[in-house]
Amino acid sequence: MQLFYAPTICGPSYILSEEESRHAVKVLRMVEGSRLHLTDGRGNLFEAEVVTPSARGCEVRVLQTFPDYERRPYSLTMGVAPTKNLDRFEWFLEKATEVGVDVIVPIECANSERRIFRPERGEKIIAGATKQSLKAYMPVLEPITPIKKILTRPFKGVKLIAHCRPESERIPINDALVSGRDTLILIGPEGDFTAEEVELALANGFKAITLGTSRLRTETAAIAATIATYLRN
Repeated sequence: MQLFYAPTICGPSYILSEEESRHAVKVLRMVEGSRLHLTDGRGNLFEAEVVTPSARGCEVRVLQTFPDYERRPYSLTMGVAPTKNLDRFEWFLEKATEVGVDVIVPIECANSERRIFRPERGEKIIAGATKQSLKAYMPVLEPITPIKKILTRPFKGVKLIAHCRPESERIPINDALVSGRDTLILIGPEGDFTAEEVELALANGFKAITLGTSRLRTETAAIAATIATYLRN
């Protein structure tokens, strides 16, 4: 399957973006009549064929639509502190998208090493990973958000915070996850959440979890939590 991103598709005819058109015509050598698939990133998968194979604007015609394509029985929101080395956070964006995540919230904590995050490049990485993994749902990448804001905003589902502070009781993530339930998981910076941040989380209905006995980097912990949620469901 060759999957292309078509965020504004709304009818039987669609013209791919110049970037997508160039990939279809110049790289994949698609010609009139070639079959391909499109996604709008909102759960719709479209089977289509090339009508006009132009590298500047390839026109395609939709043949069949598959709504809610491979929709998962749960939604996952990951709140993760961006790493000082941005490549590591971008690696998480790519791999979490491939595994399955719905919303990614970069969070700013007291111990954050990176407090500015521009989402443009991250959105491109997510789009590429969505196509690579043949998914019809594209994760939403939110702006960087103060930790207190995400701790106190409404969320109907399981709320978990992973930390390493010894004074707070923690349970294994597999014991905290609930199959089929929407889930919000928070992963802190390399310096961990502060005691005050953990206390505020617990006061707002979060459960404290552990990801095991190994000391994990932020991006490793985040992808481990994403995979644990996927396997639990």
